Amino acid sequence: MKKIFALLLAVASILPSMAQDNKKNKKAERRQRISALIKQEEEGVIAYRKHTIYGVKLTNDGYGAFLEIGRASSIRKAMLFQLEITERKHPKEDKAVDLATGVLITYGKQNFVYPVRLGAQFQYLLGNKSNKNGVSVSANGGGGLSIALLRPYLLEVPDGLGGLKYVGYDSPDSTLFLTGPYTRNPGLGTGWKSLKVTPGAYAKAALRFDYGRYNEVVSALEVGVMAEFYSKKIPQMVYEKQRNLFLSAYVSIMFGRRK
Repeated sequence: MKKIFALLLAVASILPSMAQDNKKNKKAERRQRISALIKQEEEGVIAYRKHTIYGVKLTNDGYGAFLEIGRASSIRKAMLFQLEITERKHPKEDKAVDLATGVLITYGKQNFVYPVRLGAQFQYLLGNKSNKNGVSVSANGGGGLSIALLRPYLLEVPDGLGGLKYVGYDSPDSTLFLTGPYTRNPGLGTGWKSLKVTPGAYAKAALRFDYGRYNEVVSALEVGVMAEFYSKKIPQMVYEKQRNLFLSAYVSIMFGRRK
């Protein structure tokens, strides 16, 4: 009985010291992690688990906005999930004035085209920052689903009965769409009830330059190229050849945060 009691006393005296040593080890590990993060920040090393980025995109045939969510598997590798909404312009679009009414129109424009893209990209870090004021360079590539939303370009014309009406190229009386006279150009609220959808796919590749001063803040510029292919030809202009394959170059300005 005395031996058991002595053993219990010995265990009771050892446990507090073990707990204290474990607590000291945890504090030391925490200090080491903090020191490593401080060193990475000073050296410009970008290390994160996830990021959220938004920005604007300018292409050779339009403009738009996007949202990106990134998930990192290591310092160098990450997956990017993106949603983009853009407007595509035809290179032959020119503004003209109806001499009879003075209304400004885009003559021959058949549809507003809004590509909506949902996809994923693989990102690989090519070069980290040499210091916190440096620039990191990443390469990314991928693709996904692209849906072209076609909103008819509607012009207001006299209806011949003393009133006014909107007509488009596909309207029963489309000759008025081409001849006028025009009393009003399309507003933001016209054509949505006749919206058409054309599905497709896209692929793109890009280089990203992150110049943000602090690693938890994203300030970046991306330059890339993109190819889109749709299941049908996209009617943009009345007198121009319709295409279902589009090649473009773009520049994106990006802002966001890392965690």
